[in-house]
Amino acid sequence: MDYTLAEYSIIIFGSFIAGCINTLAGSGSAITLAILTEVMGLPGNIANGSNRVGVVAQGSMTSYVFYKNGKLDFKESKLIILLISVGALIGVYVATHISNDQFREVFKYLMISMLLIILIRPKRWLTANNVSIAQPTILTAPLFIALGFYGGFIQMGMGIFCLALFVLVSKYDIITANALKAFVVFFYSIFVIAIFHYNGLIDWQAGSILAIGQMIGGYVTAQFASKYKNADVWAYRVLVIIVILVILRLFGVFG
Repeated sequence: MDYTLAEYSIIIFGSFIAGCINTLAGSGSAITLAILTEVMGLPGNIANGSNRVGVVAQGSMTSYVFYKNGKLDFKESKLIILLISVGALIGVYVATHISNDQFREVFKYLMISMLLIILIRPKRWLTANNVSIAQPTILTAPLFIALGFYGGFIQMGMGIFCLALFVLVSKYDIITANALKAFVVFFYSIFVIAIFHYNGLIDWQAGSILAIGQMIGGYVTAQFASKYKNADVWAYRVLVIIVILVILRLFGVFG
Protein backbone atom coordinates (compact mmCIF):
# COMPACT_ATOMS: atom_id res chain seq x y z
CA MET A 1 0.00 0.00 0.00
CA ASP A 2 1.19 3.51 -0.81
CA TYR A 3 0.56 6.30 1.70
CA THR A 4 1.16 10.02 1.47
CA LEU A 5 3.62 11.79 3.79
CA ALA A 6 0.68 13.15 5.78
CA GLU A 7 -0.78 9.66 6.18
CA TYR A 8 2.56 8.23 7.29
CA SER A 9 2.84 11.05 9.84
CA ILE A 10 -0.61 10.25 11.23
CA ILE A 11 0.16 6.53 11.35
CA ILE A 12 3.52 6.85 13.15
CA PHE A 13 2.49 9.62 15.54
CA GLY A 14 -0.84 7.97 16.33
CA SER A 15 0.80 4.61 16.99
CA PHE A 16 3.42 6.30 19.20
CA ILE A 17 0.67 7.87 21.31
CA ALA A 18 -1.14 4.52 21.41
CA GLY A 19 2.05 2.89 22.70
CA CYS A 20 2.34 5.50 25.46
CA ILE A 21 -1.32 5.14 26.44
CA ASN A 22 -1.21 1.34 26.45
CA THR A 23 1.80 1.34 28.76
CA LEU A 24 0.30 3.60 31.45
CA ALA A 25 -3.39 2.77 31.09
CA GLY A 26 -4.95 1.02 28.09
CA SER A 27 -7.29 1.53 25.13
CA GLY A 28 -4.51 2.58 22.77
CA SER A 29 -6.15 0.15 20.35
CA ALA A 30 -8.97 2.66 19.99
CA ILE A 31 -6.39 4.81 18.17
CA THR A 32 -4.67 2.06 16.20
CA LEU A 33 -7.94 0.45 15.08
CA ALA A 34 -9.15 3.85 13.87
CA ILE A 35 -5.90 4.30 11.91
CA LEU A 36 -6.16 0.83 10.39
CA THR A 37 -9.75 1.33 9.25
CA GLU A 38 -9.96 5.07 8.50
CA VAL A 39 -6.43 5.88 7.27
CA MET A 40 -5.23 2.54 5.94
CA GLY A 41 -8.66 1.45 4.70
CA LEU A 42 -8.75 -2.08 6.13
CA PRO A 43 -12.03 -3.88 6.82
CA GLY A 44 -12.88 -4.35 10.50
CA ASN A 45 -11.96 -8.02 10.90
CA ILE A 46 -8.57 -7.59 9.18
CA ALA A 47 -7.92 -4.42 11.21
CA ASN A 48 -8.62 -6.44 14.37
CA GLY A 49 -6.01 -9.01 13.35
CA SER A 50 -3.45 -6.54 12.02
CA ASN A 51 -3.68 -4.52 15.23
CA ARG A 52 -2.15 -7.45 17.11
CA VAL A 53 1.18 -7.03 15.26
CA GLY A 54 1.79 -3.75 17.05
CA VAL A 55 0.46 -5.19 20.31
CA VAL A 56 3.09 -7.96 20.22
CA ALA A 57 5.89 -5.60 19.22
CA GLN A 58 5.05 -3.03 21.86
CA GLY A 59 4.47 -5.68 24.51
CA SER A 60 7.88 -7.25 23.93
CA MET A 61 9.64 -3.90 24.28
CA THR A 62 7.62 -2.71 27.27
CA SER A 63 7.96 -6.03 29.11
CA TYR A 64 11.72 -5.98 28.59
CA VAL A 65 12.05 -2.47 30.04
CA PHE A 66 9.86 -3.24 33.05
CA TYR A 67 11.74 -6.49 33.68
CA LYS A 68 15.14 -4.81 33.38
CA ASN A 69 14.04 -2.20 35.92
CA GLY A 70 12.78 -4.78 38.42
CA LYS A 71 9.04 -4.18 37.96
CA LEU A 72 8.07 -7.58 36.53
CA ASP A 73 7.95 -10.72 38.69
CA PHE A 74 7.01 -13.90 36.82
CA LYS A 75 7.11 -16.16 39.89
CA GLU A 76 4.02 -14.68 41.56
CA SER A 77 2.16 -14.16 38.28
CA LYS A 78 2.33 -17.61 36.65
CA LEU A 79 -1.26 -18.65 37.35
CA ILE A 80 -2.69 -15.29 36.33
CA ILE A 81 -0.80 -15.42 33.02
CA LEU A 82 -2.02 -18.98 32.38
CA LEU A 83 -5.70 -18.22 33.09
CA ILE A 84 -5.74 -15.09 30.93
CA SER A 85 -3.97 -16.90 28.08
CA VAL A 86 -6.53 -19.74 28.11
CA GLY A 87 -9.34 -17.19 27.93
CA ALA A 88 -7.59 -15.34 25.09
CA LEU A 89 -7.38 -18.48 22.95
CA ILE A 90 -11.13 -18.99 23.33
CA GLY A 91 -11.76 -15.32 22.56
CA VAL A 92 -9.71 -15.25 19.37
CA TYR A 93 -11.45 -18.39 18.14
CA VAL A 94 -14.79 -16.62 18.53
CA ALA A 95 -13.39 -13.44 16.94
CA THR A 96 -12.41 -15.30 13.77
CA HIS A 97 -15.94 -16.65 13.35
CA ILE A 98 -18.28 -13.78 14.28
CA SER A 99 -18.46 -9.99 14.00
CA ASN A 100 -17.55 -7.92 17.04
CA ASP A 101 -19.93 -5.05 16.17
CA GLN A 102 -22.57 -6.07 18.71
CA PHE A 103 -19.97 -6.48 21.40
CA ARG A 104 -18.87 -2.88 20.85
CA GLU A 105 -22.32 -1.75 21.97
CA VAL A 106 -21.86 -3.58 25.27
CA PHE A 107 -18.37 -2.04 25.54
CA LYS A 108 -19.90 1.43 26.07
CA TYR A 109 -21.54 0.40 29.31
CA LEU A 110 -18.56 -1.60 30.46
CA MET A 111 -16.51 1.59 30.22
CA ILE A 112 -19.02 3.59 32.27
CA SER A 113 -18.91 0.93 34.99
CA MET A 114 -15.11 0.97 34.86
CA LEU A 115 -14.99 4.75 35.31
CA LEU A 116 -17.09 4.49 38.47
CA ILE A 117 -14.81 1.73 39.81
CA ILE A 118 -11.73 3.86 39.15
CA LEU A 119 -13.14 7.03 40.76
CA ILE A 120 -14.50 5.41 43.94
CA ARG A 121 -11.80 5.37 46.63
CA PRO A 122 -8.85 6.37 44.39
CA LYS A 123 -6.38 5.62 47.20
CA ARG A 124 -6.82 1.93 46.37
CA TRP A 125 -4.92 2.67 43.16
CA LEU A 126 -2.14 4.76 44.72
CA THR A 127 -1.18 2.84 47.85
CA ALA A 128 1.90 0.66 47.56
CA ASN A 129 0.94 -2.87 48.57
CA ASN A 130 3.30 -4.52 51.02
CA VAL A 131 1.26 -7.72 51.34
CA SER A 132 1.61 -10.89 49.30
CA ILE A 133 -0.10 -10.96 45.93
CA ALA A 134 -3.55 -12.53 46.10
CA GLN A 135 -3.46 -15.59 43.87
CA PRO A 136 -6.57 -16.56 41.84
CA THR A 137 -9.08 -18.71 43.72
CA ILE A 138 -12.06 -20.79 42.60
CA LEU A 139 -14.13 -17.60 42.88
CA THR A 140 -11.76 -15.22 41.09
CA ALA A 141 -10.22 -17.53 38.44
CA PRO A 142 -13.25 -17.14 36.11
CA LEU A 143 -12.66 -13.37 36.14
CA PHE A 144 -9.17 -13.83 34.72
CA ILE A 145 -10.40 -16.30 32.10
CA ALA A 146 -13.14 -13.83 31.11
CA LEU A 147 -10.53 -11.07 30.93
CA GLY A 148 -8.45 -13.19 28.58
CA PHE A 149 -11.51 -13.98 26.45
CA TYR A 150 -12.15 -10.27 26.04
CA GLY A 151 -8.53 -9.59 25.06
CA GLY A 152 -8.51 -12.40 22.52
CA PHE A 153 -11.83 -11.28 21.12
CA ILE A 154 -11.40 -7.55 20.64
CA GLN A 155 -8.34 -6.21 22.62
CA MET A 156 -9.61 -2.59 22.77
CA GLY A 157 -9.78 -1.53 26.42
CA MET A 158 -8.03 -4.69 27.59
CA GLY A 159 -5.40 -2.73 29.51
CA ILE A 160 -8.01 -0.94 31.59
CA PHE A 161 -9.72 -4.16 32.61
CA CYS A 162 -6.33 -5.75 33.36
CA LEU A 163 -5.41 -2.94 35.71
CA ALA A 164 -8.73 -3.17 37.53
CA LEU A 165 -8.28 -6.89 38.24
CA PHE A 166 -4.57 -6.71 39.00
CA VAL A 167 -4.87 -3.75 41.40
CA LEU A 168 -8.24 -4.38 43.04
CA VAL A 169 -8.34 -8.21 43.07
CA SER A 170 -4.69 -9.34 43.01
CA LYS A 171 -3.42 -6.35 45.05
CA TYR A 172 -0.60 -5.24 42.78
CA ASP A 173 0.46 -1.59 42.91
CA ILE A 174 -0.45 0.25 39.72
CA ILE A 175 3.07 0.32 38.22
CA THR A 176 3.69 -3.39 38.83
CA ALA A 177 0.19 -4.04 37.47
CA ASN A 178 1.13 -2.16 34.30
CA ALA A 179 4.26 -4.29 33.96
CA LEU A 180 2.29 -7.53 34.31
CA LYS A 181 -0.38 -6.22 31.94
CA ALA A 182 2.28 -5.52 29.30
CA PHE A 183 3.72 -9.02 29.55
CA VAL A 184 0.48 -11.00 29.69
CA VAL A 185 -0.93 -9.16 26.67
CA PHE A 186 2.33 -9.75 24.79
CA PHE A 187 2.36 -13.45 25.75
CA TYR A 188 -1.16 -14.39 24.71
CA SER A 189 -1.00 -12.16 21.62
CA ILE A 190 1.73 -14.39 20.18
CA PHE A 191 -0.82 -17.23 19.95
CA VAL A 192 -3.65 -14.89 18.97
CA ILE A 193 -1.67 -13.46 16.07
CA ALA A 194 -0.88 -16.96 14.80
CA ILE A 195 -4.59 -17.79 14.73
CA PHE A 196 -5.50 -14.57 12.94
CA HIS A 197 -2.73 -15.22 10.40
CA TYR A 198 -3.93 -18.77 9.83
CA ASN A 199 -7.37 -17.38 9.01
CA GLY A 200 -5.93 -14.79 6.60
CA LEU A 201 -6.95 -11.85 8.78
CA ILE A 202 -3.64 -9.94 9.07
CA ASP A 203 -2.19 -7.27 6.80
CA TRP A 204 1.45 -7.57 7.87
CA GLN A 205 2.58 -4.40 6.12
CA ALA A 206 0.00 -2.23 7.84
CA GLY A 207 0.54 -3.90 11.20
CA SER A 208 4.33 -3.57 10.99
CA ILE A 209 4.18 0.16 10.23
CA LEU A 210 2.04 0.70 13.31
CA ALA A 211 4.37 -1.48 15.37
CA ILE A 212 7.26 0.97 14.89
CA GLY A 213 5.46 3.83 16.64
CA GLN A 214 4.01 1.56 19.33
CA MET A 215 7.42 0.12 20.25
CA ILE A 216 8.94 3.58 20.61
CA GLY A 217 5.99 4.83 22.67
CA GLY A 218 6.07 1.75 24.87
CA TYR A 219 9.83 2.01 25.48
CA VAL A 220 9.76 5.69 26.43
CA THR A 221 6.75 5.35 28.73
CA ALA A 222 7.98 2.16 30.43
CA GLN A 223 11.25 3.89 31.27
CA PHE A 224 9.31 6.79 32.78
CA ALA A 225 6.96 4.52 34.75
CA SER A 226 9.84 2.42 36.12
CA LYS A 227 12.02 5.27 37.34
CA TYR A 228 9.87 8.32 38.11
CA LYS A 229 8.85 8.37 41.78
CA ASN A 230 5.37 9.82 41.13
CA ALA A 231 4.66 7.57 38.15
CA ASP A 232 1.80 5.86 40.00
CA VAL A 233 -0.04 9.17 40.34
CA TRP A 234 0.43 9.94 36.65
CA ALA A 235 -0.63 6.43 35.69
CA TYR A 236 -3.86 6.87 37.65
CA ARG A 237 -4.55 10.28 36.09
CA VAL A 238 -3.91 8.98 32.59
CA LEU A 239 -6.20 6.02 33.30
CA VAL A 240 -9.08 8.30 34.35
CA ILE A 241 -8.61 10.62 31.36
CA ILE A 242 -8.42 7.75 28.86
CA VAL A 243 -11.56 6.07 30.19
CA ILE A 244 -13.49 9.36 29.99
CA LEU A 245 -12.29 10.00 26.42
CA VAL A 246 -13.17 6.45 25.36
CA ILE A 247 -16.68 6.85 26.80
CA LEU A 248 -17.19 10.18 25.01
CA ARG A 249 -15.99 8.68 21.73
CA LEU A 250 -18.18 5.60 22.09
CA PHE A 251 -21.25 7.77 22.63
CA GLY A 252 -20.49 9.87 19.54
CA VAL A 253 -19.29 13.08 21.18
CA PHE A 254 -16.33 13.25 18.79
CA GLY A 255 -18.46 12.42 15.78
